[in-house]
Amino acid sequence: MYYSTEYDSPVGRLTLASDGQAICGLWLEGQKYHGAGLSDALERNDQAGGFDELRAWLDAYFAGGRPSIGEVPLAPIGSEFQRLVWQLLAKIPYGEVTTYGALADQVARERNGRRTAPLAIGGAVGHNPISIVIPCHRVVGSDGSLTGYAGGLARKMWLLEHEGVKKEGLYVPKRGTAL
Repeated sequence: MYYSTEYDSPVGRLTLASDGQAICGLWLEGQKYHGAGLSDALERNDQAGGFDELRAWLDAYFAGGRPSIGEVPLAPIGSEFQRLVWQLLAKIPYGEVTTYGALADQVARERNGRRTAPLAIGGAVGHNPISIVIPCHRVVGSDGSLTGYAGGLARKMWLLEHEGVKKEGLYVPKRGTAL
C-alpha cells in the first residue's frame, strides 16, 4: 500500500508518496510520469512514514537552506539501472549542474567500464520518482541546453535560479522533444 499527501510549494502543488516507512515519490503537479512505478493506488494519509522529514526538508530547501538528502528516508522504485542513476543524481552538489554525458561516464565507471548512452541516462533521469530531493533538475545538455525536465522547463529554471546556479552558457532550446 502507498500513501500520499500534498505540499504547496513555490513551484506549485507537490504530491508526496510513502510506502509507509520511506518516501517513494515526489511529483510536481502535471509532471510527466506522475505516479509511475507504484503498483497500487495512493491512499491519502498525511502522517505516513517519511512525510514529516520530507516536509521539513522541503521547508528548509524553499527557505533557501541546503538540507542534506540523508535527512529524508528514501525508497525510489525503479530498475537497478535507474536506481544507480538516481544515486548519482543525489551526489550532484547544490548549486551545480552536470550533463547527461558526464552521468553516462560515471555510470560506466560504476559498471566496470560498461558504456551507457546518454539517451539511456536521460530516460532514467526523466523517470526519477523523487523530484527536487533527488535533483534531476541539475542535469543539462552538453551544450548547456535546459532539456529533459519532466516537471517543465520553467520549473527547472526556477529551481536552478533558486539554488544560485550560474546561468552563463545555459539556455532554453527553441525546438526539441524535451520541451
